Amino acid sequence: MKIKQISQLAAAIAIAGTLWSCGTKTGESNVTDSTTTALRDSLETALANQDSLLMLINDISTDMASIKGLEQILGDPTTLRGDSPSKRQQIRNDMAAIQATLQQRRERLEELEKKLKSSGASNSTLKKTIETLKAQIADQESTISDLKEKLSTANIKIADLNEKVDSLSTTVAAVTEAKDQAEEENVKLSDELNICYYAIGSKKELKQYDIIKTGFLRKTKVLPEDFDSSYFHRADKRTLTTIELHSTKAKVVTDQPTDSYKIEDMDGQKVLKITNTARFWDKSNYLVIQTD
Repeated sequence: MKIKQISQLAAAIAIAGTLWSCGTKTGESNVTDSTTTALRDSLETALANQDSLLMLINDISTDMASIKGLEQILGDPTTLRGDSPSKRQQIRNDMAAIQATLQQRRERLEELEKKLKSSGASNSTLKKTIETLKAQIADQESTISDLKEKLSTANIKIADLNEKVDSLSTTVAAVTEAKDQAEEENVKLSDELNICYYAIGSKKELKQYDIIKTGFLRKTKVLPEDFDSSYFHRADKRTLTTIELHSTKAKVVTDQPTDSYKIEDMDGQKVLKITNTARFWDKSNYLVIQTD
């Protein structure tokens, strides 16, 4: 109930009490002491009931302020977003407390109404005030019910949102895992595509492992079908740019283009330097170097 309404009701109650007291003919000369005492007691009872009614009006106004506070909390769509379950439980507890308080207010009002009727102090103004307060309490109870429903709906939406977030997280995790696997496979494939092999040895050594085959009046054959691959060193084309040959003589006997490499002297030893990687390994992934 608003402050202006409280003031109006308080004034109405005070006027009602004054009219009730003035309506008794206290000025007649034949009033007995017992009649005076009864009148005084009735007046005190009426004033006490009026005070109780004013206190009840003030309490109901306090309840209204508490309910307005809850309405503001639940009326803001961002308020409950990300709130902890304990915060939402506190709101539920506040609602339950207000609901219990309203029940007490209604019981007090009903008791006061009975007292006013039994004391004979009830009049149209007081009746209207009591009915107004009853309506206020009913309206507040209805508001609390609506707020409880709104909170319940908010909890459902939050639970649904959390479920969607969990589902999205699972999907993202699955996509990330698939992406990581694809990248891993790409790395493996790239590594495999860039594997190369090279063998360095004298003519005798290369023949021993069937890497080259020669014969009388027969052209030397390099890398026949039955060559021994265990003699080769394994390397990565992307990083292999220099091969130390540990010999004073060296020549490439496989089909690497001559313009894709060069053999240089370094500290009295031959060194092969690859100058064009793509062209060097274009025809074959195998390199054979003879050192005599």
